[in-house]
Amino acid sequence: MITPAAEAGIALVALGLVLTPGPNMLYLVSRSLTQGRRAGLISLTGTAAGFLVYLCAAAAGLVTVFVAVPAAYTVVRLAGAVYLVHLAWQAVRPGGRPVFAVAADGAVDPERLPLAADPPRRLFTMGLVTNLLNPKIAVLYVSLLPQFIDPDRGSVALQTLVLGGTQATIALLGNGIIVVFAGSVAAFLATRPAWLRAQRWFMGGVLGALAVKIAASPG
Repeated sequence: MITPAAEAGIALVALGLVLTPGPNMLYLVSRSLTQGRRAGLISLTGTAAGFLVYLCAAAAGLVTVFVAVPAAYTVVRLAGAVYLVHLAWQAVRPGGRPVFAVAADGAVDPERLPLAADPPRRLFTMGLVTNLLNPKIAVLYVSLLPQFIDPDRGSVALQTLVLGGTQATIALLGNGIIVVFAGSVAAFLATRPAWLRAQRWFMGGVLGALAVKIAASPG
């Protein structure tokens, strides 16, 4: 039912969004660096709940609007391509703010992350709210996900669940790795800026190529 091309496409989009700094990454990294891995992982469970909310909303009928109204699909397809170009620019633009803000000796920069310790319930809630209010995720489910749905290949709702589940799995695994290794990654990048630049240009190139492919695809 789901083609390998659709799976690969949504996987690339999901990976690009995970590696492009945004509200989710900033919150999870800040919690991991200031309060420890456990706090970061608790926050990640809130993020997972946010993905579940988006996925249920999409499967309940959000995507079918674009199937019924082709013109709306074209609008969101182009809007999604524009947004990917925006993310690509944010990844490579000069002067972009680093996510892993550390001092030269690898210590956490207190000016950058002035966060007090939060209890588990608040960590979960903030992870949930951060994800629900994350414009990258909203655009993904409203604009990008429908482009990988083919009504001729079976249930739109089921395709939405499968593709959305793929995106959420990649996002959670990627963010989980970032949470666990946030301190080590911060210290590594603090002394190797060339690696950070290479990562930014690679992901910018991936997002830019996806934007061109989506914009050029038939409506």
